[in-house]
Amino acid sequence: MARVVVAGAGAVGASIAYHLARLGAKDVVLCDRGEIASGATGKAMGGVRQQFSTEPEVRLAQASVELFRELGAPLFEQVGYLFLATTPEGLAELDARAELQRGFGVPVERADASAVRGLRADDVLGAVICREDGIADPAGVTRELIRRSGVQVRERTDARELDAEVLVVACGARSPELVPGLPIRPLVRQLLDVGAVDAIPDELPMVVEETGFHFRRVGRDVLRLAMQEPLPRWGDDEVVDGALVEDWRARLAHRYPQAAGAPVVRAWAGLYDMTPDAHPIIGWVGEGVYAACGFSGHGFMQAPAVGAAVAEELLEGASSFDLTPYRPDRFEGEPVFPETLVL
Repeated sequence: MARVVVAGAGAVGASIAYHLARLGAKDVVLCDRGEIASGATGKAMGGVRQQFSTEPEVRLAQASVELFRELGAPLFEQVGYLFLATTPEGLAELDARAELQRGFGVPVERADASAVRGLRADDVLGAVICREDGIADPAGVTRELIRRSGVQVRERTDARELDAEVLVVACGARSPELVPGLPIRPLVRQLLDVGAVDAIPDELPMVVEETGFHFRRVGRDVLRLAMQEPLPRWGDDEVVDGALVEDWRARLAHRYPQAAGAPVVRAWAGLYDMTPDAHPIIGWVGEGVYAACGFSGHGFMQAPAVGAAVAEELLEGASSFDLTPYRPDRFEGEPVFPETLVL
């Protein structure tokens, strides 16, 4: 095939380049105006889950798990995603969602939250877990895919400066700069690392409360926290809200008491590339221009499936994975099946 330039050296762009190389493409350039994983990927929570509220998101995640499992530790640890319900309404929603997910083939099961060492569970009415889910190193995975691909990488390079028969736009929230008119809005989300916390079990799952507050282990003695903000911060001003930092530390102290008082290691903010229905945009958006963006916070965990599907479509004309739910033309009508489980 003629030359392909992939704009955006985050997880999605790296996966596309990796799968293009696997299918035999020889003239592929992966470029980024910054450095590898310097955008949203390098600022991500690093969760990998199949537990979504709509079939299109579940399917992408299911198709991605195999590659994460192949990468294995320390890049990916299959510790599971544990969702907790603390109100009757939350429990009903949790059970309904789990039934839906099992119908799609996701191995979600009821769990005993009190069995998780260190976790406070006296206020938990019910919990579910998918043990195939887990936690990963987003920047590490991205670099490994690039290493395996062997493609040419151009950092600190604007893709529009390079000649290409096909330009693949995988720039997250910055994608509309290359393709004006894409229905993508940047949403500021922040994260927080606290530590050192003693005796965090290696098998600690990603813990997700009914409120959306969630945390995971990083390394041996650090916990990473995140939560939906009470008022969405639309825009690209990546700043940390100190009031949220203290609120999250209090929530962690309640759910995981041994972390009470753990100091802040670092706090940072990044951007979600949100679409109206929280599904990604995957497909042709102009002559010789293909988009893979708008992942609404799920790009890292869905990158393996996206990379494989896009590479097939670019090189073979069609993908074995059904990309219909993600086509750009769906926005000509009302959003269908909006994803609600955006953490």
